[in-house]
Amino acid sequence: MGYLNIDGQIFYNMVVNASNKLEEQKEFVNSLNVFPVPDGDTGTNMSMTIRNAVLEISNAEETSIEVIVKQLAKGALMGARGNSGVILSQIFRGISKGIQGKNQINSLEFANSLEEGAKSAYKAVMRPTEGTILTIIRAVGESAVKSQEKDITKLLEEVCSYGKTMLDKTPDMLPVLKKAKVVDAGGMGLLVILQGMYEALKNNMERVHLKEAGTAKIQSAAKNLGEQNIKYGYCTEFLIHSQVSDIQDFRGKLQGMGDSMVVVKDEDIIKVHIHTNDPGWVLSQAVKLGELSKIKIDNMREQHRHILNIDDFEENSSEKKIDQDEESHEQETESKKYAFISVSVGEGINSIFKDLGVDYVIEGGQTMNPSTEDILNCINSVNAETVFVLPNNKNVIMAANQAAELSNKTVKIIPTKTIPQGITAITAFNSDVDLNENVNAMESAISTVATGLVTYAIRDTEVDEKDIKRGDILGLIEGKIKQVGKDKFQVCGNIIDEMTGENSELISIYYGEKCNEDEVNDFVKKLEKKYEDMDIQCYSGKQPLYYFIVSVE
Repeated sequence: MGYLNIDGQIFYNMVVNASNKLEEQKEFVNSLNVFPVPDGDTGTNMSMTIRNAVLEISNAEETSIEVIVKQLAKGALMGARGNSGVILSQIFRGISKGIQGKNQINSLEFANSLEEGAKSAYKAVMRPTEGTILTIIRAVGESAVKSQEKDITKLLEEVCSYGKTMLDKTPDMLPVLKKAKVVDAGGMGLLVILQGMYEALKNNMERVHLKEAGTAKIQSAAKNLGEQNIKYGYCTEFLIHSQVSDIQDFRGKLQGMGDSMVVVKDEDIIKVHIHTNDPGWVLSQAVKLGELSKIKIDNMREQHRHILNIDDFEENSSEKKIDQDEESHEQETESKKYAFISVSVGEGINSIFKDLGVDYVIEGGQTMNPSTEDILNCINSVNAETVFVLPNNKNVIMAANQAAELSNKTVKIIPTKTIPQGITAITAFNSDVDLNENVNAMESAISTVATGLVTYAIRDTEVDEKDIKRGDILGLIEGKIKQVGKDKFQVCGNIIDEMTGENSELISIYYGEKCNEDEVNDFVKKLEKKYEDMDIQCYSGKQPLYYFIVSVE
């Protein structure tokens, strides 16, 4: 069936089918990540991002494509995970911009919206790299605009075909892809989405239902939630249709009624999200501003218990822990000048950050990047004039920056790409100096930190003329594979050798959950003899995936 025009409900079916298709193929997309280390999460990040976007419009009966895509873009923005997810959210943001004021669109207007999506994506990246998802969205946007096809189904068929052609060329644009014999993972994820949209039109799908996501990530997130205090039990979300221009008074009233508060105004709609113990009171205040819609109230404790499938005894234990956590945070009710949020994973590493004064640790990092909304909710939960965020992972920085832009607070993202950089940054903080001095000091401090990682290969490949077999131990320095071996201690020792120099003074070692403590202690003793003029510190990080995280300063 041909489509000369598409409205909001047709577009809804297109993106739901796209989300389902990417959910099915996310592991394949993950497998395309260039490095053979266990952090290939491009497919997962993009799938979770578009899924969050679709959930935003899951109950929408609206037929206007402008309204549907605007809500979709908001959902993608809040749910964006990792660099690929943030770029995808910006693509939807650009598409939304391209169809403003339209109840339905024709093929030319759809083509123009794709081109707007490309422009928005490129603007979001400080140093755009060709041969990536950016190249694919630009190519399909340009091809769509040049097309003379009036049938949107056939237009999308052309777009997908040209997108596939460009994707196959990405190894020629990025030597690292050619060496690994793969195409770009983000580009493939985008192509899967476009193919899903095309199939929805081709097969004339009606009211497509969102398929259930894999449970592994959900359960992991639920366990992480259980380790934090659920002080306010009801997740309350709704829209206010209002002509009120100033929402500061309303935001102020809600401030003391919960946490994880987001109050965002867009034209004549106010979107509210808050965790509270009295959703009725919140709604009674909101209705004074205008008509309410899309009201959604979830009992978070009940959801948590259901996901984990725990019995009554475990439930009672969990409630006791929540009570203890509430008591430990009672003293945080007063506002303070500065607060810190850190992203990390590993019981030992999390404890180190807390001991150094971090107010909240967001559980995440490799393979489980927090979303923009995760970071934003944490920012809004901290009662401080200025909030510093330490992403501690290059794939979290873009989501952190988006969260900072959405917050009404003063937020400073310190661009830490590794755990050691995050630890060094917070130790450089001085509460007695002003904000700019602190930002400069922390950014200067992280530039002096060299970081090494020891992990394992998840597949056979060749990187920088190194023949790598699945299961090999890999030693990385600043993200580049420098050592390949069979023994994790030998590989770790070798990268420390490469990292140290005449001016090196401190070696820090954080060993993972799969390391034997006695063996680590023996290894450290050997290092102390070899580097007798340097200080060597060793900590139990209990991090997954990485046998060792090491730094030299």
